[in-house]
Order: sequence, then structure tokens, then C-alpha cells
Amino acid sequence: MTTKAYVVGVGMTKFEKPETRDWQYWDMVKEAGTAALADAGVPYARVEQAAVGYCFQASTAGQRAVYELGLSGIPVYNVNNNCATGSTALMVARQFVEGGIADCVLALGFEKMSRGALGGGSGAGDFTTSPVARHYGIMAAGHGFEASPPTAQIFGNAAREHMERYGTTEAQLAAVGAKNHRHSANNPNAQFQDVYTVDEILAAKTVHRPLTKLQCSPTSDGAAAALVVSERFVDEHGLRDRAVEIAGQAMTTDTEESFASGSCIDAVGRPMSRAAARQAFERSGLGIEDVDVIELHDCFSINELLTYEALGMCEEGASGKLVESGATTYDGRWVVNPSGGLISKGHPLGATGLAQAAELVWQLRGEAGPRQVAGARVGLAHNIGLGGAAVVTLLRRS
Repeated sequence: MTTKAYVVGVGMTKFEKPETRDWQYWDMVKEAGTAALADAGVPYARVEQAAVGYCFQASTAGQRAVYELGLSGIPVYNVNNNCATGSTALMVARQFVEGGIADCVLALGFEKMSRGALGGGSGAGDFTTSPVARHYGIMAAGHGFEASPPTAQIFGNAAREHMERYGTTEAQLAAVGAKNHRHSANNPNAQFQDVYTVDEILAAKTVHRPLTKLQCSPTSDGAAAALVVSERFVDEHGLRDRAVEIAGQAMTTDTEESFASGSCIDAVGRPMSRAAARQAFERSGLGIEDVDVIELHDCFSINELLTYEALGMCEEGASGKLVESGATTYDGRWVVNPSGGLISKGHPLGATGLAQAAELVWQLRGEAGPRQVAGARVGLAHNIGLGGAAVVTLLRRS
């Protein structure tokens, strides 16, 4: 027997450029965790377990951070799953609740990063021993290895393949960045709130052709949190007005399909995302046609296009035309990344997946202010990390 799991409280810090704010990671977690508990109206003493995600701190940093909320002696699980870390922490919390292990679990994610481009993955070291060596081997075999940042390079090469295979244009890639920067102007928690035209995005500094700086997510500092509880807890504490159901969730990792083709499109995760979406839809009884608002992993503009295809929003290869049509912004079929996405909101790796959940909870409650998606009832979060893991979460407001 399983019980339903609900998010009843969310919180996040503003995402900041690294080294611009005087704080430590435990300060971030205290701010985000306190906000999530206050949002739910639940004291920390009621929390039975905590799952804490991060990539760049030492083991048991989760405890150091959670201790700022209270010293109650609860189990604290440290989670590291590269860029999918935050959603993995949320999944751990959901499984504890659905499995009847706990009625109230706090999922937290944080990152304190360094300035400059992200390397090949947390703790990647040289690529002969890196966890992503196989992925970069695919890239090197097909495209060689250039001097640009490794993550931008593998996604940039996926963009080149998409352009060659489907006729996707640089302007369509830039349209993703323009849309997400425009959305972030209404998000006070976003690292950037500047608006750019497609031409300005195309004219920005090239990171790895065809990707320019304004199509790439920045390194960021920040934290986010979600309080996940059982249906019994919801009813006992009168939280129906705060509760958003986790209607379906799935994580997938790489399969043969990721590597067999020799394509960067597959190596960066489109097959994983497709499989995770299919499983999440099956478990929830929902389909992409039921979804109103989406927060997806636009680490680079090309990954937003690849994710449209993986989620079934369009046919394979048609994603450039989809974004160009306006179907993924306000007054379109879906609103994708109303928060500004990773490109403009920022990307503190361990916090990203939980910040996506926070945005969707606010949207489904009708609390998103000037970026509110009218009538939103079902939200989808997509979070992916090289190495690899893809997590798709469906949230529903009854």
C-alpha cells in the first residue's frame, strides 16, 4: 500500500552570482528551509527525515546545513546526482512518504559555486577517470575536443547535430534564450532580470558555436526547499489549501540508447528524458496535453529544444519551429520556464530541481504574481544531469 505525497511548503533564496553575497551554504539552507516551513505553517520539530542535495561540498554538509534549522537528531541523507540533485532529493522525500516510512520529510538543495564556466561535472578531474568519460568520449569521437568549456561543448555539438539533421536555425536556438530572459524579468529570485532580443542573443560572445553566452546557464549560489507530507498529515493539519499533489514522478539513467548512436543528442540525455517522461505520465494517468506549465532543464538553449521532443510536445526535430511559433510562452499552448529557467534564473546545481518545484507550486496555487500562468492546474518539472540522471515530476492541484 502506498499513500499520496503532497508538497505543502516551498521556499528558495534569490539565486546570486558566485562571490557577490557574503553567505555560506548553511545560511542559504536556513533561509530556504525556514521559508518552506513557514509557507506550510509547520514547525521544524514535525520534520521526521531530511534529504539534502549538493555537488560541491564535503560529505555530511547536509547535516551542517540542516543543523541551522534545528538539532532534532533526525536522519539526514546527503544526495549528489550532478545537475539532477535537487529533484533527486525531492524524489527521496516522496518515496519516504509514499512508502509509509515518514509523514513529513524536508527536501533541501543548495550550492555555493565558483565564478566561471562549469567543468565536465562535479569532481570530474581529468576525463580519463571522470564519471562522464563515456559521454565525452562519444563527443570526441564525433566532433573532436576543442578549447571551450566541456559542458558547453557537448551541448553545443548536440546543437550542431540538430541543425544538420533537422534544419534548426541559430535564431530558433536564440529564441529559447530570449523567451527565458523575458520571463525572468518578473522573477525577483532570478539571478538576471534583463530582457534581450533574438538579435542581441545571437550577437553575444560565443561560448561554443552555435551557443552564445546568453543561451548558457550561469554558475550560481542559492538554495531551495520543499516540505513533502502524506495525505494523513495534510488532513490532520488542515493543509488542503496549501497542498499540491506529486501526481507522478520517475527517474531514469543512461541506457544503451545514450551511447549506441554516437550522437551528442543522445549522450546529453534526450533518451533518458523521453523514458522518464513516459514513466511519469503512466504513473500519473496524465499526458502532455494535460500540462499547463513546465519548468525544464534549459542548461543550454539546445536542451530546451531536445526536451520539448522528449516530453512529446512536438515531433522529433520540430522543436525549433515550436519555440519560434510562440507555443511555449504566455498565450501559447504551454508556458515553459516562467521563472526564467536555468539560463536566466541561474543554476546552483543542488538547488535547481527544488527551485523548479517551488515555481510550479506557486503557479498551481495561483501565487506567482506577474508571471502567473492563468488557470494552471498541472505542472511538469524536468531536471537532468550528465552522468546521468533524468527526473520528471508531475504536480497537480485538485
